[in-house]
Amino acid sequence: MTTPPKPTKPSIEVLEAEFIAAANALDQIPAPVLAEVAFAGRSNVGKSSLINALTNRKKLVRTSSTPGATRGINLFRLRLRVPTEGEPVLGEMDLVDLPGYGYAKRSKTERRSWGPLIEGFLRSRAGLRAVVVIVDARRGPEEDDAELIEFLEHIGRTPIVVATKLDKLPKNQQKLAVEEVARVTGRRVFGFSAETGQGRDPLWRAILKYSHVGAE
Repeated sequence: MTTPPKPTKPSIEVLEAEFIAAANALDQIPAPVLAEVAFAGRSNVGKSSLINALTNRKKLVRTSSTPGATRGINLFRLRLRVPTEGEPVLGEMDLVDLPGYGYAKRSKTERRSWGPLIEGFLRSRAGLRAVVVIVDARRGPEEDDAELIEFLEHIGRTPIVVATKLDKLPKNQQKLAVEEVARVTGRRVFGFSAETGQGRDPLWRAILKYSHVGAE
């Protein structure tokens, strides 16, 4: 007698997603009204594609063939339906798209200006619950990534480490790549592919856990 497969847990559903604000300075950012989760990563790591895939929207965040297209802080508001053991729970939260870092072709002046903007936001933002740190699974964590994770831990912010672009690796190398990122960072790592949607639900569950959105 064969054992019936376990039922698939329903996915988190993004009912609405809208752009709220853009800011190039801390005093331009609207005051937080909901739990916020920020997304950070090197300029060529596919951060915009990850956010679009996570929200099931093709053009919520503008993607570009030129690395470093995000030059300021962008806020997006989501309305969610979160599956539970009982009836689904509705919730709201904000996603924060931070400027990419580590792109050598930007001017030194511009790169220096991003440092205080990102650091100031991470240190002082009252609504911030966690930071998704995105790493290219093919390259692993680079120096900038390691420094950001260390900084977040130092200031008491929760880093959620994601190894993205898994679809660019052969299937037999994907698990090993994620394990290597976990070894280097010393943290749990979520594998993700914006192309296939692989890893979307586990990442969402981590985001909701730390933001306390959709809790019964």
